[in-house]
Amino acid sequence: MNRRHFLKRGLQVGGGVGAASLAGVIAWHQYFDGPISNSCLTPKLPEFLANHDFMLQAFEGIDFSQLWDCHFHLVGNGLNPAIDGKTSGIWLSPNMTKWSNFTQRIQYAFYLNAGCIEQAEFADNEYVTRSIELLNYLPAGIRLMLLAFDYFHNDKGEAEQQNSTFYVPNEFAARMAKVNSGFEWIGSVHPYRKDALEQLEWCAQNGAKAIKWLPPAMNIDPSSSRCNRFYEKLEQLNLPLLTHAGEEKAVHSEKLQKLANPLFLRKPLELGVKVIVAHCASLGTSQDIETNSAKQVSNFELFARLMNQSQYENNLMADISAVNLFNREITEIKQIVRNQHWHKRLLYASDYPLPGVMPIISSTNLASHGLIDQKLVPFLNQVRQHNSWLYDFLIKRFLRADSMAFTKDVFHTARHFN
Repeated sequence: MNRRHFLKRGLQVGGGVGAASLAGVIAWHQYFDGPISNSCLTPKLPEFLANHDFMLQAFEGIDFSQLWDCHFHLVGNGLNPAIDGKTSGIWLSPNMTKWSNFTQRIQYAFYLNAGCIEQAEFADNEYVTRSIELLNYLPAGIRLMLLAFDYFHNDKGEAEQQNSTFYVPNEFAARMAKVNSGFEWIGSVHPYRKDALEQLEWCAQNGAKAIKWLPPAMNIDPSSSRCNRFYEKLEQLNLPLLTHAGEEKAVHSEKLQKLANPLFLRKPLELGVKVIVAHCASLGTSQDIETNSAKQVSNFELFARLMNQSQYENNLMADISAVNLFNREITEIKQIVRNQHWHKRLLYASDYPLPGVMPIISSTNLASHGLIDQKLVPFLNQVRQHNSWLYDFLIKRFLRADSMAFTKDVFHTARHFN
């Protein structure tokens, strides 16, 4: 079965056993741009796309030496040496590759295709190679910030592979950042580890520009006092904390899902840590723990409460990765664009390789809600077949809400890491 047929069959079957309602499936078919899989054409665009008026409009006024994509995943499986000829140390849960775990197996297939990995056993090499190819045909100066990812740790600070989805070592991310001048890297250290402070020191000494958390997937309570020494060390080292907030689709435990409450981030903010909230917390609901009713409120609303409080103007930021996905609330996307007073604290990010997972972003859907001009759709979809990272950048450059767009500050992100 070839890759295209495999992915198409997987989506059809997966949709039947997944959580999507019939109405959601119908809506998806109405707006899906197709094809079902990433074509992975050469990143060198045909001249008519490279010199298209829309492309020139998108590039106008952007200082690409200041554009650092702060949410760019490293994908692999540790089966073969990486591009530098050394093993990566990446670990992947067996659930991702077993047909007995059908949903995760289909997700894995889509992730491989999104990163243009043709042979899974060589994923570590092929993924970084493709990332470099993308960079080679982007405007000079753009940098991609490669993410490390720590294990799930229990409350004793012990790593638990059985509860982890994947692991990307800091050492590997640091090595890959040296492979190409277009790479930077972001470390990942679990705060419950006995050697957490030493690991933070190592990351800083080896060029990490921030630290990445995904609390529900890692079992981290950002509001816990046990993180205080970790936060003090982050501030001392001047390392921002890039942390997920909002619902996490890879986690099914309600107990752990609670850890994604944006209000839990008051603790590091009050201690002076520079916090970057991934995705603007734009998915799901959490308990409003600051009111007597403690009712469920959208995570975005809780995030907006923090963003609008003056005491956090200097250390609360957010990235805009994944805000254009099919499962985001249109009203919330529009608020992110309209809130121009936030834009100096919003950072461009792609969540790559997700822009290459074809079913989850629809230009047609965005156009149907007036978020992009309908006439852009054919151009955007053609670009996507060659370079899904560039597609994501273009979508966000062209997003509109009431004639307002993201200001250039959103795309000049390097200043937040220097």
